[in-house]
Amino acid sequence: MYKNLRWKLLTIIAVFALFFAVGIYPLLADHFHWPVPQVLKANQLKLGLDLKGGVQLRMRVNVEDALKITTTGVSEQLRQSLKTSGINATINVTSPTTFRVEGIPSDRDSAFRASADEAAGTQYDRNPLPGGAYVFTMKQNIVRDLGEQAVDQTMQTIDRRVNELGVTEPSIARQANGEELLIQLPGVTDIAHAKEIIGKTAQLEFKLVEAGPSSSKDDLLKQFNGQLPGDMEILPGSSERGGGGETVYYIVRKIAPVTGQDLRSAKPGLDENNQPAVLFDLKSQGATNFGKLSGDNIGRYLAIVLDNRVVSAPRLEGRITDHGRISGGFTPEAANDLALTLRSGALQASLTSLEEEVVGPTLGAASIREGLTASIVGLVLIMAFMLFYYKLSGLNAIVALIANLVILIGLMAYIGATMTLPGIAGFVLTMGVGVDSNVLIFERIKEELAAQRGVRAAINAGFSRVFLTLLDTHIASLIAAVFLFQFGTGPIRGFATTLSIGLIVNLFTSIFVSKTIFEFELSRRQTPVLSI
Repeated sequence: MYKNLRWKLLTIIAVFALFFAVGIYPLLADHFHWPVPQVLKANQLKLGLDLKGGVQLRMRVNVEDALKITTTGVSEQLRQSLKTSGINATINVTSPTTFRVEGIPSDRDSAFRASADEAAGTQYDRNPLPGGAYVFTMKQNIVRDLGEQAVDQTMQTIDRRVNELGVTEPSIARQANGEELLIQLPGVTDIAHAKEIIGKTAQLEFKLVEAGPSSSKDDLLKQFNGQLPGDMEILPGSSERGGGGETVYYIVRKIAPVTGQDLRSAKPGLDENNQPAVLFDLKSQGATNFGKLSGDNIGRYLAIVLDNRVVSAPRLEGRITDHGRISGGFTPEAANDLALTLRSGALQASLTSLEEEVVGPTLGAASIREGLTASIVGLVLIMAFMLFYYKLSGLNAIVALIANLVILIGLMAYIGATMTLPGIAGFVLTMGVGVDSNVLIFERIKEELAAQRGVRAAINAGFSRVFLTLLDTHIASLIAAVFLFQFGTGPIRGFATTLSIGLIVNLFTSIFVSKTIFEFELSRRQTPVLSI
């Protein structure tokens, strides 16, 4: 009896049974309507968009929004710098990439240029006009870089948001001109909800209320002699919590001391009236800014602005530092969605929907059927070849191959990986790798037998001498799969995931399982005989 053979067999049976229960049984139970424990059903192998169906969206990133945010920020920084220097200039943003400055006295031109260099730096070209006016135009290389950053940031934010929704293996890819995105969400059927979560810019700002609320913009402007100061703006809100009342208006500062960029976390909760709200925590710098803002303005009203609309404007009763609450008559679903979008980060640019469709399950059913047919045909042909060429030893390879596939499906279900059509191709390739491994081992055993070595010695030598070769080839293939996963999109990553897991499992089955089966067969015979 081989040493520890019993424990080896028990280990193989336990591993096979475990992954069969996790990966294979839920699929059979779903097809034949068998009972299945909830814990197994919850971890059932997930299917991708090409197999299960879902939502496919094509959207354009409006990079002009990101450019305008930068231009507005620079113009406001210049306004504050000029105000500090005692220069009262008029500054207007004329386009996403340009702003105009007027009213610069000729005797203060040098001070203006110093302030302009500090605020605009090397990002804008400064062009003088008659009468003490200047036009600042964003340089083309800055326009290009900011556009690239806006698209990249949008893709990362969308990825975080859809992952928060529980969507596995979403595909987010850039299209032709670089500003269009193709977004595929497997298993999602509600287009409206998906678009709302993905497209919400979620620009959160905290600004002091300078005037309002008022049902009329004109009434607000009367407080400023009919002329709105350049560093202020009028934002709409609602007279009732939840946005169901009439539209009212507030005058607030353009620049927000604290924004959504300062958030550490956000989660749904309840306010003092047990109504749904969003609870948030701030980063250290944001907490410092919020503490100063609230501490210096106790008794004033603070506008909580979301996407250029005042959600609520509570009175500051005391100093607030690292945490706070956003309440505005939310429903539980709205509070949860807002917390999700705030956690994932704001979009620097809005999105315009160009095309949307629900991919039905018909394509998935056909793909699964064809993929399974191809896999079964390939498996049968492989079995026939192994039995024909290696005789009874071919059964050894077949058992190891089946164990490989069962463990592979079980592991994918356990880690939450998603099966796609390219993933099925990874399955077929895994079968080829498994057969190749067994062929190398069997050919080495035949060489040892031809050299007149005993059966047991030939088997031990065959496995031990081929092990390093298998390890080398599997590591090389695994490195390639890792790069495919790292740099590929959804379908490619699905293929890489299946291949990576299959390579790791194949080392276990082709070496440990296959050799244990050989040892078990030889232990039952007094005279070792090998049919190979």
